Amino acid sequence: MPEYTVEFVGTGETIEISDKQTILKACIDEGIAQEYSCRVGMCLACSAEIVEGEVTQPAARGLTEEEAETYALTCMARPQSDLKLDRGKYPPSIESDAQATGDAAAADDD
Repeated sequence: MPEYTVEFVGTGETIEISDKQTILKACIDEGIAQEYSCRVGMCLACSAEIVEGEVTQPAARGLTEEEAETYALTCMARPQSDLKLDRGKYPPSIESDAQATGDAAAADDD
C-alpha cells in the first residue's frame, strides 16, 4: 500500500498518508486541526486547494467536476501522489453562494 507525503502550505505541517486513508482521517489521527463538519463530501468545510499533486475523491458531491481538479474535500480525498495542500481555500461555487447570501441579506435590511 503506497504512502504519500502531504504538506500543508504555510503551516509547516507534514504527514504521511496511505492511499487508502482520507486526508481528514490522517489529520485527526495526527492531531492536526483540520476544519470539517459533515464528513460526507457535501458541506465543503474541509476544502483545501491542491497546490501540487493528485487525489481521488469520487464521493466529493459538493464539488463540480472542474472544482474537483483544483480543490480537495479532505473528508473524501485520498492521495494519489505526494501533495501540497492549502487548507481553508474554498472553490468559487461556495464563494459565490456566500456572496449571494450576503447580497440577499443586505437587500432584506433595506
